[in-house]
Amino acid sequence: MALLMDRRYNPFRDFEDINRAFFGDNSLAEFKTDIRDVGDGFLLEADLPGFKKEDIKLSLNGDTLTIKATRHSDFEDQDKKAHYLRCERNYGTYSRSFDVTGVDVSKISASYNDGVLSVRLPKQGPKEPENHTITIE
Repeated sequence: MALLMDRRYNPFRDFEDINRAFFGDNSLAEFKTDIRDVGDGFLLEADLPGFKKEDIKLSLNGDTLTIKATRHSDFEDQDKKAHYLRCERNYGTYSRSFDVTGVDVSKISASYNDGVLSVRLPKQGPKEPENHTITIE
């Protein structure tokens, strides 16, 4: 009969499917960032809500700045896992890398407030021409 309905009908299932299709299953895999030119440098702001400051690491390798953040969950603990009825929040390690060519890497600084990581990237000053004498052999 047409009046019989699935008792497990979830009216929000379609919205959840659209959300997964648009953002993917792991929407934090690449956290969102803004980078602005602030005159004497750049300001990188990364949205990292729910992370503890000690779980965010910045590393520099050559001209590449990498931001890595790790979120832990009780769901990872097998003893506590059984107590969850539903676990939708993402946890794991998320990372992004940025080219910092033209940045004075010795003066990079960072702060973390209200779920936003702010990284100040001062521009390098103009390079002074190197003057020296070359000996002819």
